Amino acid sequence: MALIEGCKHSLEITVPETEVDQETERAAAAIQVKVRLPGFRPGKAPLAMVKTRFAGDIRQEVLEKLVPRFLNEAFEHDHLKVVGQPSISDVHFHKGEPLKFKAEFEVAPEFELGEYQGLTVTYAEPVASEEEVNQRLEGLRDRKAEFVNEEPRALADGDYAVVSLESVSGVDEKIQQDELMLKLGDEATMPAFTENLVGASPEESREFEVTYPDEYDRKTLAGRTVRFKATVKAVRRKELPELNDDFAKDMGDFQTLDELKDSIRKSILHEREHQAQDDTKQQIIAKLVDAHPFAVPDTFVDRQIEGTLNTQLQQLASQGIDPRSLKLDWQKIRDSQKDRAVRDVRASLILDKISEREAIGATQEDIDREVQRYARQQREPVAAVRAKLQKDGTLGRIASQIRTEKTLSFLFDKARKEAPKPGELPPDVEEAVEVEANEGNPNEPAI
Repeated sequence: MALIEGCKHSLEITVPETEVDQETERAAAAIQVKVRLPGFRPGKAPLAMVKTRFAGDIRQEVLEKLVPRFLNEAFEHDHLKVVGQPSISDVHFHKGEPLKFKAEFEVAPEFELGEYQGLTVTYAEPVASEEEVNQRLEGLRDRKAEFVNEEPRALADGDYAVVSLESVSGVDEKIQQDELMLKLGDEATMPAFTENLVGASPEESREFEVTYPDEYDRKTLAGRTVRFKATVKAVRRKELPELNDDFAKDMGDFQTLDELKDSIRKSILHEREHQAQDDTKQQIIAKLVDAHPFAVPDTFVDRQIEGTLNTQLQQLASQGIDPRSLKLDWQKIRDSQKDRAVRDVRASLILDKISEREAIGATQEDIDREVQRYARQQREPVAAVRAKLQKDGTLGRIASQIRTEKTLSFLFDKARKEAPKPGELPPDVEEAVEVEANEGNPNEPAI
């Protein structure tokens, strides 16, 4: 066996002449039984004539039988873990001679695990400031707000205007909404609406043009100038509920406002903890990949890139974008993702080897829990979902994902964690730490 480069190898195989002759006779006899030739009953044509008439078919049949058989025997003899489809070349197949051919293929990389426990990483302990809790609380309060009609008057900046809206020109399909509420002067309201509706009173109609930016979320309006007719129907004010124990009870299983605030604080901490752990796990993966610089098969890399591209295409489709309309250079995109894909493949192989060494795997209970969660999302019976996942191979992928997550959790628990230095925290966490420090020492600056 010869090494070409990385994980690529080649083998030159020789099949004995006796094996070739036996397979040739078998293939010719099989064709003789089925063939119909003029002047002969089915299956009774002379074998010599069959060999002459169907030489190409016999040759193909012999190659299809002998090449994979002797190639697999060579792989087993050399204990090779071949990945992907071997490439066959330099085929030498002549009557009265041994069959010879060359095979090029990739093998799964062999590597020794270095140190993977006790890696030094940074980990930011999650915090939730009183200010953040109050911000979340105000968000809940805002969702419970009521909008009350005011006495008819002219609209002013900051008012909530109820209008009926219809497009006059500028769009392919007419836009018509009988009751649309806009907050004049708000960031979410196009400036043209505010400029043209301020001063208008209920029952008054106005026509005006709105120019939408090219990157506007609603694709049917992006880059267009649309003329609208808007009729004011009412002026409303926003009334927020009072923050008290009754508000807390209305939000769920809470008896007091303090209980609701505690729940919000725990929710923030849970989110921060999940993000902090995920960031630290990514550090662990990066350190492991850097410490194990082995070659990976192109087959695995191509598969990784293909999976990433498919995910990106699905995301575009979910946004209503046809990828073909973007005129993308797919080869350039593939090339740009290769380095990342190599690291991802290497990380996967390292984590697989660690999970093997540490006997980490997905239990049936783990898989059942994930199937049940998926069934709840799809609102389908668990048995039906399990059968579908089993059939399309997703169940195996679920087990693999669970094993990877459990392995990363194991590495996280064993890692040596250090607090990040100032400036290394994500901005939202950094701000929360500073706020909490000030809340604990109101007369001293945050450190």
